[in-house]
Amino acid sequence: MNAKKLIGKTVIIFKLLQESAIFAFSQLKGDRFRTFLSLFGVSIGIFSIVAIFTAIDALQVNVSKGLNSLGGDIVQISQWPMDPMSEEEGDQQNDETSPEEFKWWEYMRRPAPSMEDFKFLVSHSKTMDACAFSAMFMKTVKYDRNSVDDCSIGAVSYDWNEISNSLIEEGRYFTPEEVSTGKNLAVIGYEVSQQLFGDESPIGKKIKIGGFEISVIGKYAKQGESIINVFNSDEFIIIPYSFGKYFVDVDNSDISIFAKPAEGISQDEFIDELNSLLRAERRLKPGVKNNFSINKMTFVLNMVQSIFKTINIVGWIIAGFSLLIGGFGIANIMFVSVKERTNIIGIQKALGAKKYVILSQFLVESAFLAVVGGIIGIIIVALIVLIIPDKGMFVLSLSMSNVISGLLIAIAIGLISGMAPAYAAANLNPVDAINSK
Repeated sequence: MNAKKLIGKTVIIFKLLQESAIFAFSQLKGDRFRTFLSLFGVSIGIFSIVAIFTAIDALQVNVSKGLNSLGGDIVQISQWPMDPMSEEEGDQQNDETSPEEFKWWEYMRRPAPSMEDFKFLVSHSKTMDACAFSAMFMKTVKYDRNSVDDCSIGAVSYDWNEISNSLIEEGRYFTPEEVSTGKNLAVIGYEVSQQLFGDESPIGKKIKIGGFEISVIGKYAKQGESIINVFNSDEFIIIPYSFGKYFVDVDNSDISIFAKPAEGISQDEFIDELNSLLRAERRLKPGVKNNFSINKMTFVLNMVQSIFKTINIVGWIIAGFSLLIGGFGIANIMFVSVKERTNIIGIQKALGAKKYVILSQFLVESAFLAVVGGIIGIIIVALIVLIIPDKGMFVLSLSMSNVISGLLIAIAIGLISGMAPAYAAANLNPVDAINSK
């Protein structure tokens, strides 16, 4: 019996939805100019919101791709902080005798991370999974008559392959023996290979860096462009540090130590241990400021995400005005619809139609109108996504979650806009409604 009642109510609801959709469609056809003005605001509002969601998704994917060239849990030990302000605030909290701002010249006076620092961390850390020393510099790279000016080169320790997420497409990485003995070998990026060798395989060929001949043993897979590249393997060459130190001007190189925590170790716990070990290795007394910085690779992502939030808020404000105009337009259509169908409403109520039936009828109708406007806005976004080529660093993709979000927002606008006219229709007096002209 309960099942029959449930089925009966379900059938009634579907018939009500069908009837409301038919009424709504007749309203759309009845006065096309009025309908256009009413749906224009909703279409623009949903277009703005879905377009903003789509653009932010594309930006986040792009930034994440750039940051993922090094693992998200990687920390960088450097002479310079990524976020000077946060470091200054931390120093002021830990050093009551030095409340003044941390000066830039103090960063310049810091010693760069050294190979001794690296070896000390590797031998003493109990929370570390991998650690790599790197000296980044720029040099002209030559092969035959081709050259790459100011090419980014990294002289690295063996564990660089454990720190970097870049994949080797062709050839291989260094062996521990090749790194320790300082073999003149290189793994080159995709774009470097294209500029030097074209479509030919670079494996086994010899390039020149700083007057030294170096054999290419590996080639990185194409990473692609990114707004933020912590390590852009496409335009990069790595060589063993034990070989590179013979022609690298360490004082003019970007020296860093990259470290990754072991599984199950939180980043904060890992940073605390590194901080203690480096202070001990550099013999810094209690109360003395650190002369090094430990940077989280996620800092850039957090910074960009805060920018995304601002863009999102501005977008919602712009879209909100459009949705407000569209909502008023839908409310106007619904009030006109109530007036035009007053007699029908009176007959329905006289035949026993409940208030919720009339209320639901007009709410479904207003939601239908809003969804039509929302679909138009989403179709415009989809067309733009199709028109823009999937090349370069900014690749747009309209996700199903953004489509669903846009439709849900449209339904919400429709329901809110139709509430007042639906309530007015549901509370009409049957006698007055039937006798109205």
